[in-house]
Parts: sequence; structure tokens; C-alpha cells
Amino acid sequence: MWRAVLLWLMLATPLLAAPLTRDQLEPMIVAPYALGEPVNDAGVWSLLNSGGGEAGYVFETGPLAPLPGFSGQPINILVLIDLEGTFIDTRLLAHNEPIFVSGLGEAPLRDFLTQYRGHSIHEPLVVGTAYGNSGGSELVYLDGVTKATASVRIAHESILAATLAVAREKLQGISAGPPPRPDPDHSEALDWEGALAEGLIRHLRVTNAEVDTAFAGSIWADDDPEAAEDPDAPFIDLYAIDIGPPALAQALLDADSLADVQRLASLSPDDEPLLLIEAGRQGLVSSEFVRNTAPDLVSAQQDGLPLALRDADLSVSLGEGVPEELSDATVMVLRLDRRLGFDPSREWQLSLIAERQHGMFQPEAGSRDFALTMGLPERFFLRPEAVTQLPPWLSAIQIRMVDLILLGVGLLALTALLLRQSRLAAQRHYTAIRLAVLAVVIGFVGFWGQGQLSIVTPLAVLRGVMQGGGLEVLLYDPFSLLVWVAAILGFVLWGRGLFCGWLCPFGAMQEFAHHLGRRLGLPQWQPPRSLGRALLWTGPAALAVLVLTSFIAPQHTETVAEIEPFKTAITMHFDRPWPYLLWAGGWLAVSMVWFKGFCRSICPLGALMRLGGLLRLRKWIPRRVQCGSPCQLCKVKCNYAAIGTKGEIRYSECFQCLDCVKIHDDPKLCVPLIIAARQRSRAA
Repeated sequence: MWRAVLLWLMLATPLLAAPLTRDQLEPMIVAPYALGEPVNDAGVWSLLNSGGGEAGYVFETGPLAPLPGFSGQPINILVLIDLEGTFIDTRLLAHNEPIFVSGLGEAPLRDFLTQYRGHSIHEPLVVGTAYGNSGGSELVYLDGVTKATASVRIAHESILAATLAVAREKLQGISAGPPPRPDPDHSEALDWEGALAEGLIRHLRVTNAEVDTAFAGSIWADDDPEAAEDPDAPFIDLYAIDIGPPALAQALLDADSLADVQRLASLSPDDEPLLLIEAGRQGLVSSEFVRNTAPDLVSAQQDGLPLALRDADLSVSLGEGVPEELSDATVMVLRLDRRLGFDPSREWQLSLIAERQHGMFQPEAGSRDFALTMGLPERFFLRPEAVTQLPPWLSAIQIRMVDLILLGVGLLALTALLLRQSRLAAQRHYTAIRLAVLAVVIGFVGFWGQGQLSIVTPLAVLRGVMQGGGLEVLLYDPFSLLVWVAAILGFVLWGRGLFCGWLCPFGAMQEFAHHLGRRLGLPQWQPPRSLGRALLWTGPAALAVLVLTSFIAPQHTETVAEIEPFKTAITMHFDRPWPYLLWAGGWLAVSMVWFKGFCRSICPLGALMRLGGLLRLRKWIPRRVQCGSPCQLCKVKCNYAAIGTKGEIRYSECFQCLDCVKIHDDPKLCVPLIIAARQRSRAA
């Protein structure tokens, strides 16, 4: 018995996208490249050229940078880079972003990924538009996708984080250990002069004459008359301070600004804030700059790799100790992400870009960089010991811990109720109690938790197990897994009834549709016995087609699986094209006149759940010798037609609605009890 339960657990659990195998990867690598040997167990492989020499690396973003997308699951992208860090190709492998699953389709996302080819990880790549910049800024803009900004930015961050991890360790030999964090307990008295003298505040001053010298010999040499008029005036007068350490922030900011920076640190603990004070002509951003995006005149790099700078969207004021001549300077707070390998305690470079325009119509832009070396002493930071990264399945459990606890408590409470089914069914307001439970299932298990089970899951798991996938990947979606476990354990007590009758969100929606139909006075249809028995075979037939498709033509499995309306109704909240809406809404409309018609006919998951009756250990629905002969009341009242003519319960078709239990235990409803009571009355 327990072997059967274990088998069902294996076949009915979500499959995590483990790193691709050699057989899966090789067809994706096209000439003149070939797949080499695996570099590590995180899905990084060497890339060979036509002569068999090492040409670069190929890897997936999912295992290296499992940043959750808008759907809550990572966007997995295949990345090929050469030994110089130049992108050879970026290709979409898997995602669950709703806007691309249904709505825009995958084409815009795939088109977006083609923009990386030929660009280097050493370039400051940002998602957005150049806002009319004709090329003066060194930022490389990648056009986003309208209506999918969040998903595209997450895809970009995944590519950047994964590629930087490979580039730092494989291309430069720099181990990507945990970055240091500002020590909140480090305190020391600092003032402007002392911090400047020690190098805690870095200063870059570039005169107009020095900028003219940088542009000398180019077409932009004479395009700044103001510089020629006053060559000794500062074009750039920049002070840069890493204010991640609290001691530096307290020394330079007023009380309100300090509170804002501390609030930023609590909301974004992985960001390192950088205070810039610019008192020259240049400024920090162009007139086209948009807040909370990458600054267009400032760039940074460490170890030859770019750092992602972003505006912190804070308006700060300087403290009393800052020199009075800087009171009118431009002040800005940027932030750098330590998760992408940035180490503020090591040397890094901050560059301010000087731009000039040449020509009146469609001017040609040119730029020159003026760099400032940054870095703070170790005493301001805590360097955590290297820790083993949590496996994705354990991380998924931690992320959804609150939901899992609520679901677990709910499942225990539901089990306790159903174990006392006679008392539950005898409640005066039993129908209201059942509908309340089903409403929670629709709202919490379905719409919120996305715990609508699907036949796609056991098919994917079965295929993965047969292909040698590890069992640890079965915990990738812990919320759905817990529902699967409850359903499988429910087989032992009640057969399919626990899930199909109480835990299926779409089944619950059909039951509400049935009650609505009755309220509207719609006629109720029950198929003739012969037709009803025939319709029971449509589910196994659909299941067989899906199984064959998953092995013969797996690329079409998702399309064939659309026979289930669950994705449209629950996962996508009915936000899909009209054919899908017609299919899902049509079955809800059918349920208004034919009780849970989809569940009782074509549902492939229901067909699989029928096998749960084989694992049932007991006949939990009480019967009397009079049931079926002569009494047929339970059979007539059963909306699922799960009671035979002789009164026997067909547990493979029973949804555990408890209507027959209510009749059986009610002396005012059960015909044998009524007759027995009358006989006792006559005898008395």
C-alpha cells in the first residue's frame, strides 16, 4: 500500500526545471560552436569552437540567478558568452510570466532577448530608451516591451546576475563570495575635513581646459565656447561618498535625510547607497533623465566589469558640517546592488561622462570619461562567512512559509471535519458550511495560492523521473505539493472525494454555478444512465491522449492540456483570448444545468483521481440492507450518479458531498428509518 502511495507522490508533484542535460543542450548549440564539458553542478558548461578549443561558456540563468518573476517563478534563459564576456546568444527556455503566457505572447520577449547579441558584459546595459540621446552616453539601452516592463526587467536582471557570476569566477578567476555589508554597530566621530583627508570622501575636479584637452583633435574640440572663455573654471567638481556605513551617513546628512537613507536600507538591504555632490558645470544627469532609473551621465565598474547604478529616488539635504560653498551643488543618491558581486570594501571606479554635441541638425554626440577611484576601509564592513546557497526547493519553502502554514492548518481542520462526517452532515446549515469552505478554496487555494492541480504536473514529473531527474525537484512548488500530498493521503480514507469534492478550485466554481442555476430556476439535466456511463470514458480517453502526446510530441503537451480550463479560470483569472474564455466559461454555464459536468466527463485529472478508489482502505459511507432494495432515495438524490441500483457506492465516482450520509442518518429523511419508526409506533 505504501509503495503505491509513494508512487503516486512521485507522479503527482510539480517538476522543478533542473539544469538541462547534455542531450537537451547539444541541439541548442549551433555551428561553429559545440558543447564542451560541464564546469560545475549549477548548469555551467564550456563552449568549444570548431577546432575543439575553449571558446566560452554556456549556462542557464535559472540555477545561477533564480530571481522570481511576476508569476513568482524564475525566468530561465540560456546564455552563451565568449571568453571576452561578449554575448553570443540569449535564448528563452522557460517562464510563467502571465503577460507573455497569454496576452502578448512569447514573441516580444524573444525579440527582446535578441538585443544582447554582440554586446559585452563589460558594457553598462540598461533596459529603457535613450530619451533622445544620440549616442553621447556610454550606457547601452535595450528596448523594453510595452505592458511588460516588470517581467522584462526581471529577465534582464537574471541575465546580468547569472552572467556576472560566471564572468567573475571563470573569466577573471574572482570567487563570487558573499559581499560585505555595512557594520551597523561601527561608530566613530567623523567630520568633512577628516573624512576628505583620509580618503573616505573622494574628490574629482576637472577644469574646462582639461575637458578641452580631452576633446582636442576631435570634431567636438570647439563645441564648448564657455569652456574657452574660462579655462580654469571647474567643469566637474564632484564629491563621491559611500554612505552605506552609518557613521558616514550621520556625518554628511541632516536628520530627515539620514532617516530616509536608513529607511532605504531597511527596505533594500542589498543596496549600497552612494552620495554624489556635483558643484561644476557638468551636473549628474541630462535633462532627459527619469527618476528611479540608471543615471545617464554616471557609470561604474569593478574588476573591469560594469556595476548597475540606479537612482535611489531620494531628495536629501546635507548636514551642517558640509562646506558652505557646496550648498548650491547638485546632490543625488544612487544605489548599487551587492548581490551582483559589488564589493564596496575593494577598489572600484566611478566615472562621470562629459558630453558635447556637434552640428545644428541631428547633432552628433561625443563623450569623454573622467574616472574617480572609490573604496572604503574594511573597518566599516562586516564580511559574512561563505554560506552554502539554499537549494531552490528549500528557498521556495521559506518564501511561502506563511501560505504553507495557513494551508496546513486549513487541511487539518478540513480533515477533522470530514472524519466526523455524520455530525457535519447533520448540521442544520451544512450547505452553508460547505459553500464557505469551497469559497475559501477558490480564493485562497486557487486565486491566491495557485494551488489548482493539473494533469500537466504528474505528466511532467513522470517524464522527468523516466529521464533521470532527481526526486528533490519535487518540492519546487511547495504549496501545490501540499495539496497533492493531502489529495493522495485522502485516497486512503475517502478515495478521490477529498480533492475532487473539497479541494479543487475549478470544481468549487462549478458547484457555485450549479447553485446559481437553481436560484435562477434553470431546469436541471441529468444524462440518461447509458449516456452517463459512456461519458465516464471521455476523461480516461483525454488522459490517454495527453500521456501519448507528452512522450511522442512533448512540445505540444501544453497545447493539448488546454482541455483543462483550470489555467484560464484560476491561473490567469480569465485574462485570456476569447477561445479560452469560451471553453472555461462554457463549462461553468453547463454546470448551471448539469451538475459539475466537466468533472464528471472529460476531466483528465479526474480520470487519474478515479484510481484513488483503488487505494481506499474502507467503505466510509454507511449502508443498510434496505439501501437499493427497496429504497432508492440516495441513488435518486445523488448528483454525481455515484450510487448503483443495488445501493452500492461507486467510490471512483464519489465526490464526498455527504448528501447520502445526511439522508442515511436523518430519521426524517431515510426511508428505512421512517418505516421502522412507524412500525414501532404501531406496535406501541
